[in-house]
Formats: sequence, C-alpha cells, structure tokens
Amino acid sequence: MRTTVIVDDSAANLKIYSKFLGAVHPDMQVRTFQTPQEALSWLQQNEVDLIITDYKMPQMSGAIFTRHVRALPQCVDVPILVITAYVDRDFRITALEAGASDFLLTPIDQAEFEPRVRNLLRLNDHQREARLRAKTLERELEKSEYLRDQIVRNSRAQLAQVIDSVPAMICATDLAGRQIFVNAYQTRIVGEDWRRQTDPRDLDALLAQGKSLSFEEEIFDKSGVARAFYTTKTALHDVGGVAIGLLITSVEITERKRAESRLLFQAEHDQLTALPNRHYLNQWLVREVDGGSVPKRPFALYYIDLDRFKFVNDGLGHHFGDRLLQAVSQRLQQAVRHGDVVARLGGDEFAILQLDVNSFAEASPFAERINQLLQEPFVIEGREIATSASIGVTIYPWDGASAQELLQNADLAMYRVKAHGRNGARPFTPDMLTAAHESMRVRSLLRGALDRDEFVLHYQPQVDLDTGLVIGAEALLRWRSEAGAVLGPEAFLQIAAESDIMRQLDEWVLRNACLQGVEWARTLESPIRVSVNLSAQSFRDRHFSDLVLDISREAGLKLSLLELELTEDVLLEQDDVFYKEMIRLRSHGVRLAIDDFGTGYSSMARLSGLAVDTLKIDRSFILGLGLENNISVVRGIASLGKALNADVLAEGVETAEELEQLRGAGCNLAQGYLFGCPVEAAELAIAVRHATGIRPSAIPLIADDKRSV
Repeated sequence: MRTTVIVDDSAANLKIYSKFLGAVHPDMQVRTFQTPQEALSWLQQNEVDLIITDYKMPQMSGAIFTRHVRALPQCVDVPILVITAYVDRDFRITALEAGASDFLLTPIDQAEFEPRVRNLLRLNDHQREARLRAKTLERELEKSEYLRDQIVRNSRAQLAQVIDSVPAMICATDLAGRQIFVNAYQTRIVGEDWRRQTDPRDLDALLAQGKSLSFEEEIFDKSGVARAFYTTKTALHDVGGVAIGLLITSVEITERKRAESRLLFQAEHDQLTALPNRHYLNQWLVREVDGGSVPKRPFALYYIDLDRFKFVNDGLGHHFGDRLLQAVSQRLQQAVRHGDVVARLGGDEFAILQLDVNSFAEASPFAERINQLLQEPFVIEGREIATSASIGVTIYPWDGASAQELLQNADLAMYRVKAHGRNGARPFTPDMLTAAHESMRVRSLLRGALDRDEFVLHYQPQVDLDTGLVIGAEALLRWRSEAGAVLGPEAFLQIAAESDIMRQLDEWVLRNACLQGVEWARTLESPIRVSVNLSAQSFRDRHFSDLVLDISREAGLKLSLLELELTEDVLLEQDDVFYKEMIRLRSHGVRLAIDDFGTGYSSMARLSGLAVDTLKIDRSFILGLGLENNISVVRGIASLGKALNADVLAEGVETAEELEQLRGAGCNLAQGYLFGCPVEAAELAIAVRHATGIRPSAIPLIADDKRSV
C-alpha cells in the first residue's frame, strides 16, 4: 500500500486532492494536514511515498516546509509536489532549491495531476530501490571487510559470488592501477575489456584514512550510451592495515539526473514556447553585466510586446492566443543570429539579446525587421491573424549598469512606443526615467487626493443641431493638486487606472455627476442629462448595475437624465454578464453611449444586442473632414446610428465649417470648443440660461487653454 501526505490550509483542496489520488491508485492511503507543523510531527515517525503541499500557507510557506521535510532522514528522497498559484518562476526556484520535485499551477487539472503523481511515485520506487541496493551494498561491503583475510588467502571466489549479486558496478585495483577483480554487473554494463583510467582522485582516496571519496561521473556503456553514476572510492587494506589497492563502487543515477535536468529546464524555460523565461534572461544578464567577465561586451536588449494581443485572446479564445504566441516565438528564433538569446518574459512579452551591438543605430534595422516579420499575417487553424509589436531597446553599457536597470529601461522605452500609437521601436532615453519618476510621484499623491477633496468635475455642453439647445453635458474629471494647478486626465488617469483607487474614483465621479444632474433639473428651465465616463474596471464589476442604480437613487436623479459612456474596447472585452447588467440599466431608463466610435472593433451583433442610445464619433475623424475617406466614415456612422435608432454625436467640433459638414452628413448632436469648453458646473449653468436661438456660438466660449477631454 502506498501512502501520500497532503498539506493544505484549505479543507476543500484536501478533499479534491484526496479524490484525485484515489483515481491514481485505488489502494492509496492518504493522510491530510491543514498545518505544516502537524505534518512534520507525523512524518518524524512515519514513512511515505509522496508529499503534496500548497506553496502559500499562513504559518509556513511550501518552500520552508520542504526544507524541513528534507532534513528528516526518512524523507531525504521522498518526492514533493508543490502546488502554487504563482506564475512567477522565482517562487518555483525557491521551492526547487529547498528540495521540491515538481510543481503544479492552480486551478488543478485532473488530467495533468494524475500523470504527474504517477511519475513521482515511479521516481520514489526507483529511489527506494536505490536505497535498498545501497544498504545491501553496505552490508555486503561489511561482509567483504569480514572476509578480507580470505582475500589475502586468495579466497576471492567467495567474495566475487557475493559482489556479483549487487546491482552496482564494483571493482578493485592494486596500487599500480591494475584491475584485481570486477563484478558481473559491471561486465554487463561496460563489457569485459573496459578498464578505469588512472585518476588523481585515486591517491586522495588512499590518503583519506578510513574515509570514502564520492563523486558523480559519466560512463559510456558498451553500446555507447552515456550513463550517470555515483562513484565511491575506498582504500583496500590487508590484515595488517596496509593499503594494497582501491575498492570502487558505482551506483547508477541516470534517471535521477534526467529528472533533475527536466526540473531545471522547467525552472528556466517557458512551458508554452520552450523559450528561456524571465528567470533565465535575468541570470544571463547578471552573469554578463554583474559577473567578472573582462572585458565587458556591448549588447542590445529588445523588449517586445505584441499589440492588441488581448483582442485575439478575447475574440478567438485562449487556444488561438497560445498558438499565436508559439508562432511568434518561432519567427523570432528564425530572425536571430547564432548566439543571440530569445526569451518569453510572460504574457505577450518577449525579449531578445544581441551581442556586439554598440548603438540604437546598429539595433534599429533589426528592430524594424522584427516588426516586419510580426506584421506578416499568421495562419492558425485556417484563420488569418494579424498583429504588430511595440519594441523598447537598451544598449549595454550606456543604458544601464545592472541587469535590473537594463530590463526596466527597455520596458520604459516599450511603453513609450505603446503611448505613441504602438507598432514601432524606440531607444531608451533619460527623459523616460524622469517621466517614470514623475509617474511614481503622481501615484503617491493620488493615494490621498480623494480624502483631501482635490478632484473636481468640469462639464462640456452637448448641443442638439436641430434646435441649437443644450440637451446634455459630459462630466470630465480634473485634479486640483496640492501645487494648485488644475490637471486634466492625461496627467493622472492612466496612473489611477493602474493603482487601487480607480473604483473609488469612479464612484466619486458618478455620485457627484448625479448630484449635479439633480441640481440642474431643479434650477434650469429645461433639465439636461449628464454623461459620465467610467473605467473598464467598473464595467467589469458583476454588480455594476446595482452600484449605478443605488448611487443615482441616493442622489435623487431621474434615470433618463443619466448617460453612461463606454469605449468600443470595453464593449469588445465583456461577457454575457456585462450585457445583462447593461440591459438591466437600460430597462430602468439609463442611456448608453459608445465613446470614440469608429476607432475600435465593434460588431453589429454587439451593438444591436446592447441597443445603445448614442454613437459618439471620435474627434480624429472630425479633424480630417477635408479628406473624402473621413467624411465617408462619418456618413456611414450616421447611417448606422439611424438604423440603430441612436443619436449620433460629433466630438471636437471647433469651426462653423465642420459643423455644416457634420450636419449635412447626418449628425444630430455635437460637442466641442465651437459651443463651449469644459467648465465648472456653475459656469455652464450661467451659459445655458443665456443660450437662445440656434447659433453655433449660443453657448459662450469660456477660455480654457488646455484642450483635454
């Protein structure tokens, strides 16, 4: 009967893993513990075949628990399977160094769990057999000591009969290195004519004074296959205690070394693409930059991030995403020279190391070639997928004095490419680091900005082109920082989205916009609706509709006066739960608008299924109305809006000429500096009260030198 110990602070996990083990072996005896201390106490008195442990536990991590287990004499070779939710290889390396045998990522797939467990049980069988062989060898060697007098008296036949039964290579040589005898096992492995070569370690073994000298070595068998052995050399003495030769024992450890090699490969390589991983890349950089090699060699580090990879994963599924990553890795490997390193850092990020590159001017042609290769469509299971890449480049030693600096600076350069439209390559420059430090400063100030009441909403009017009247206003967030300046969202919103305050900020915006809508309904002759932009994080909330309805009801706002704006990107990445939440809001009267329409990947099925109220044409099309393509796009969106029974609002209207073109193209709403810039609520109310007629300038333009949205 086999015995397995499971250690996990989750009772549910203990039941699941126990059930999985029952499927592996019907006679499996399972012992479960919720604390590592209980398990260690039990293991001190018992022997097991396998240990399964969670990595993250309250009192002791899986790595520390593994180290304690390895300290127990009876558990030195017991296979240990570590289960972790951490993708980062550093956690695996820590567990591997502590003595872990294998890893599994949660959630556990039973189809992967069962073969892993069977392999580890086989490994334990081999190790147990090796221990038994070692004990047998030890006993037989003790017998050989007892029989050494008979050896001296030429009674070698009896000793040979004993040693021939041991499953290890055993031989003895005299002081000149001549072979005295070999056992049958050695003859079967390497043949009768094989002889050990003279080794400097022979003298060390003779001088060890009663101690053995042990080491690992590689020996080719008689078929030419390399095998790994653990060899022990001990001085052979006569009855008078004088050394007369060497006794050499070699136990095969080939399977163990293969298992170690597999674990090392897994620790240093990405499982999906088989490329070196972030840990391997970092170790390479540390050796090259921080090591003692002289002179230091210049090299280029390319940090590569696929553009819009998320749309492949979300639109086609993770299977296609994985296949695309594998195809990308193959193209990158085909593009590099011999000696270059291609690594996958995680997700859709890759890196390439190229030696003997001294400047970005030398690196630029290769970066351009990478992008051209990745822009060529990939055909996966008959489906054509197009992509591109954003590439940041650092050159050692000019762009970083350490491995960490080079990676960090290449990452900064890559994000600068992302911020400027993707699909390109940029070298690292010092101003990027300055911008990163500024981002950290802003992030720090943002943490307390809500508590300090530093945020304010500005509103930009939305005009009905048929009547010239203001029918709504878009709420736009501003930050009045400690320095006194009023900052637009471009200065802080992306940083807020990457921090933990975005949800709180969304709730603040929604609550204050609703309160302002109530105030306008009370004080203006005709109430105007308020349009609110919220982050993708809020739209992903499974209880988003409850949040919106609760806040609007607390404020007392009539729901038909509230319009929520979402981008096409947000629309694309959502699931059925999101659509149910949106349909629920619309059933209560809340309006939905698609912002920046025309720049994303909305499909008719998604739009018709959501039944939006407003399509907001992105400002980039308005700026280029002189181009026939752009005015055609505007007409097309207007026709689509009419078909969907939705309003079509043009953003960023600045001239009367643009207004006339948009009106002729079929737009019925407009927003932009021609009608008014974003201002505080009180100023907008004054402007609305004085607005009469259908003149484009009916809303007074209030000076605002920062044209931010």
